[in-house]
Amino acid sequence: MEMRRQQYDAGVMAGYESQLQAQEDAGVNWAANLIPRMSKYCPHIATERQTCALLLNDYLELFFGGAAGGGKSDYLLMAALQYIDVPGYNALILRRTFSQLNMADSILHRAHQWLQATDAQWEGKHNRYVFPAGSSIQFGYLQHENDKYQYDSAAFQFIGFDELSQFLESQYTFLFGRLRKPVGFPVPLRMRGASNPGGVGHLWSKKRFIEKSTVRGKSIFIPSLLEDNPHIDQVAYEESLSMLDPITRAQRRWGDWNASLEGALFKFEWFQNYCDIAAVPFECSRMRFWDLAGTEAKKKSTNPDWTVGVRVAMAPNGIWYIEDVRRDRLSPLRVEELVSATAKLDGRNCRIRMEQEPGASGKTVIAQYLRQLVGYDFAGICASGPKYVRWRPFAAQAEGGNVTLVNGPWNHEWLQEICSVTQTMEHEHDDQADATSGAFNTLALEPAVEYGVSRLGGGRRQR
Repeated sequence: MEMRRQQYDAGVMAGYESQLQAQEDAGVNWAANLIPRMSKYCPHIATERQTCALLLNDYLELFFGGAAGGGKSDYLLMAALQYIDVPGYNALILRRTFSQLNMADSILHRAHQWLQATDAQWEGKHNRYVFPAGSSIQFGYLQHENDKYQYDSAAFQFIGFDELSQFLESQYTFLFGRLRKPVGFPVPLRMRGASNPGGVGHLWSKKRFIEKSTVRGKSIFIPSLLEDNPHIDQVAYEESLSMLDPITRAQRRWGDWNASLEGALFKFEWFQNYCDIAAVPFECSRMRFWDLAGTEAKKKSTNPDWTVGVRVAMAPNGIWYIEDVRRDRLSPLRVEELVSATAKLDGRNCRIRMEQEPGASGKTVIAQYLRQLVGYDFAGICASGPKYVRWRPFAAQAEGGNVTLVNGPWNHEWLQEICSVTQTMEHEHDDQADATSGAFNTLALEPAVEYGVSRLGGGRRQR
């Protein structure tokens, strides 16, 4: 605990010292600038770490947080509002998906709490607040790679990425082209990010802000722990975080960017290839594999397995695409509805396979789904041998750089689970690893089928 605290304090002090030295070199009375510029629209008092970050406006890039509960979203909203009284000032705050943007206690939900009783006006059509000064804060998302082009003609003085490590580096760097201001405009240009470790952007975020040897010029990292946020029930949140798997717990409790399990079969660095669904070749063979280990979660104290269906595509050139993941905790009836609805979206020529449990009960379940999925290429697959043996063929292709992930809201949770499985320990949840390897192994052994149509794949022909 003490060592971690010293590491975080060192990072914060480096930020303070750099800023104060720059002000001293410019002949500025830095002692009069220890209180950051704040906005009347911010009802919260900044924590010490937030204060530090809000003072460092000379830095073009700043990355805040690391640990869960450290006040990341509050900081981003505070920073976006710092210059909201300046006429013509425009800020943009982004989440990876629209659904994440609209979740309870999301940064947009928080903005509504802060601003709905003020003179700021919400323009729902444009997802933005406009202010009497003629300034604005817009909220958006970048689920797909091409979503970044919707901002191609805009100009912002502040751009904030909430949960930065869930974005692609190409999305982040593209937005620098939208960060501009007129000559003499009294506002600094700021690109700001806040995030926990993990996710599709884990490695590039780490290289850009955390690792000293690769940190870019005018950028800085301000870490923040749960203990640094007095506005949250730390005891209750600590208990919640204790329920996570070891990797995710280390990442979110301590902001540990190097967290990994000894003997993990999959590495984050193996999954650096991403594309949108439209870029997947239509010549691919496809398969959806279901693991029905899930049960409905009825109590907060329970943590049952998940029902998971992973769709994998195999291209003629040997590249494998993880196209889609459906994952939920449902009752048996709702599981049947999920499997049927997903089959219709995938199209009739996307093969469907399901892990068959041993014994008569397993045969009964497969027979039931066979009747339900009339017209689809469906079969049950009996698993054999240790799980890690079944995972290894897919791991070999991933290590060889032959696996591409299709951009989607499932990316983060899929990566977290895949990169936590080992061959020597019991896993709290490995359903996604099972379903992915099931689709991969079965697709690799079965012959291809003729072309078909998938509505989930954008109506493109596939096989």
